[in-house]
Amino acid sequence: MPIAIVYMTLDFGYTSTIQGGILSSFFFGYLTTQVLSGALADKYGGKLVLGTAAALWSLFTLLTPISAKVGLGYLILCRVLLGISEGACFPSINSVVAAWFPTEEISKAASAILSSAYLGIVIAWPISTWLGSGPFGWPSIFWTFGLVGLVWSILWQIYAKSNPNEYLGISQEELDLILKNKQKNKPNENLSYHRIESSELVVDSAINENNNVNPNASLTNLVSEEGNELGFETDSLLQKNLTLSNPKEIPWKLILSRHEVWAILIGQFCNAFGNFILLNWLPIYFLDHFKLNLKDFGYYSSKNSFPQYYDYL
Repeated sequence: MPIAIVYMTLDFGYTSTIQGGILSSFFFGYLTTQVLSGALADKYGGKLVLGTAAALWSLFTLLTPISAKVGLGYLILCRVLLGISEGACFPSINSVVAAWFPTEEISKAASAILSSAYLGIVIAWPISTWLGSGPFGWPSIFWTFGLVGLVWSILWQIYAKSNPNEYLGISQEELDLILKNKQKNKPNENLSYHRIESSELVVDSAINENNNVNPNASLTNLVSEEGNELGFETDSLLQKNLTLSNPKEIPWKLILSRHEVWAILIGQFCNAFGNFILLNWLPIYFLDHFKLNLKDFGYYSSKNSFPQYYDYL
């Protein structure tokens, strides 16, 4: 849309305010399905949620030229529905990644997927400029990417699986590698995720039950000290606490009480705020202030995404 809006403005005479309304309407929808789609992906599988979402956002992409010609209100509504559909993308992808990759490789997979979004911009914006300047005009941008999305969603539903143990083409060796740290019935083999959050509660419980504990003792000594009765008791309580917090109920109160979580949330907000301003307005800025040719401005605008691609990668 950041590329297509330039050509659409020439046809419909949109002001900067209207352009901003069209571009931002997508994010009102995008915000609504972030948490919901993640929960649905965990319950019904990332394959179904991602495939359905991709089909829907491809459909609304195809409907964008029609809605724009019918009226501005219909275009904004189409953009909101597009955002609702596309909001399920990354949450459902995260569910698939968590199921398909070994624990030690999840961060690499997540960074590769995030970086691919910027690589997509590097590829898509020049193509959009070429299509918008071609004989079929700006509607061909939406027709092309909408059709590609529909084809991809069909292939995804046919070949993809939410979990590796559902895929017939996987070898037993690869399956064992993926699942080796993910046995739900062996919580003591996968405690690292909950150790930081739960250990403070465990130590408090252990201290209350043993008045002879040195209050200045470190957490590490309390948990790992061999031969000490409190050390064994604390470790037992720790494992029990971790087991209870692991599978079904998300400890939102505990999560939201962590400074690290708020640091991540604030950092992500600031990053997304600046990033999406650049993403939406950079092509228009380059065209208005540098008087670039309509056939070239997409190529220059896409160069901004190269550093972001390598940064995430």
